[in-house]
Amino acid sequence: MALQRLLQHEGARTDLILWRHAEAEELGEGMDDLTRALTPRGEKQAAKVAAWLDRQLPEGLRVIASPARRTEQTAAALGRKFKMRAELLPGGTAQDLLDLAQWPNARGSILIVGHQPMLGQVIAQLLGMQAPECAVRKGAVWWLRQRQRLEQSQTVLMTVQSPEYL
Repeated sequence: MALQRLLQHEGARTDLILWRHAEAEELGEGMDDLTRALTPRGEKQAAKVAAWLDRQLPEGLRVIASPARRTEQTAAALGRKFKMRAELLPGGTAQDLLDLAQWPNARGSILIVGHQPMLGQVIAQLLGMQAPECAVRKGAVWWLRQRQRLEQSQTVLMTVQSPEYL
């Protein structure tokens, strides 16, 4: 509840919420990576995180997912309308995601359901990490906020949630 109060208190904001798809089937020989489905464990992970997100997310949120089956299934667990965009497919770049999200110039909040290493690259870049990417657990959410402080633009990490701890 503390996060919800903080999110409501801040008023107008630009939030970028990054959600890695939940656990999916292993890629087998001759299998198309984009058709891999969530495992039963992955379905439970997606449902747990979706329930948490549903209590936190602001009105008017845009939701965009990679068209890979596992990300589509993860986004669908939220029960909200979403768009699928090829820019978020595996092999895309951090800049592809940021351009799609119109970060940091967009107003309002956007939830991106995607893949590693793209999500970890975006997080590392926005938070000024030394490494080119950071680890993002399957099914985890990283909530970032763009704000102005003393005439400087800052990216702030609001929370990280993993399905194992919800």
